[in-house]
Amino acid sequence: MNHSKIDPSSLELEDKVVTIKRVTKVVKGGRNMRFSALVVVGDKDGHVGVGLGKATEIPEAIRKGKEDAAKKLVTVARDPQSSITHDFLGKFGGASILLKRAPEGTGIIAGGPARIVCELAGIRNIRTKSLGSNNKQNVVLATINALAQLKTPEEVAEARGKRVEDIRS
Repeated sequence: MNHSKIDPSSLELEDKVVTIKRVTKVVKGGRNMRFSALVVVGDKDGHVGVGLGKATEIPEAIRKGKEDAAKKLVTVARDPQSSITHDFLGKFGGASILLKRAPEGTGIIAGGPARIVCELAGIRNIRTKSLGSNNKQNVVLATINALAQLKTPEEVAEARGKRVEDIRS
């Protein structure tokens, strides 16, 4: 993932909790309960990140998740229709997610975890399909992975040493 150097303090970040899990560790004196929170943050303008927070209390786990996510922000390439610039298949662990461009008016067609990531990234028109594992954590990470690897037509043209018009045709 291209974790670009984005200053989280300069952005108006919104956060959403994807999942909270209760984790139990069996120790000599009984059971030890902790909580793990998967949190996605974004500014709805092309920046999104995901973090995992773990603590003995739920609010503390969420706070840690937010801090972790703010450190791992990625920039998302979007087109003028608030969709992605090209179709892409993102993978993480056993989860794969197919992201497809969509014209204006389509809305976000995505399952729970992928929908949260797309909304907070500022994407308004997209179709997605989750393939393979539907583990929420891996689906979120696969989506972030895919969005981070998207390139604008300008970046592709520069990499190939061509003009943007040559690439669009």
